[in-house]
Amino acid sequence: MTAREPQTGSDDGGRYPSFSAFYPYYIHEHSNRTCRRIHVVGTGLVIAAFAAFCVTRNAWWLLAMPLVGYGFAWVGHFFFEKNRPATFKYPLWSLMGDFRLFFETVSGRRKF
Repeated sequence: MTAREPQTGSDDGGRYPSFSAFYPYYIHEHSNRTCRRIHVVGTGLVIAAFAAFCVTRNAWWLLAMPLVGYGFAWVGHFFFEKNRPATFKYPLWSLMGDFRLFFETVSGRRKF
């Protein structure tokens, strides 16, 4: 557990009460610029794979989505950020964080 995670022993088991409370922790866990860049590329490829599925109706694109998304993200964490992906403890909020990070980056609100 890092210093930015909620304290354990509370009624909620030390979990974040909302995505808004979780997101600053998510950003802290992505402080390495290369890791963030890899996440943005991976999320972009997930979106592209989904678009390819919608066009072709080939289910292989659906299989490619988590492989590409997690593959890129985990490389960023294990080799550049040197931390454990938040996905293991917060799977849904981490996925939401990936897309928020992506859209903040492509809209220019977050530095690439």
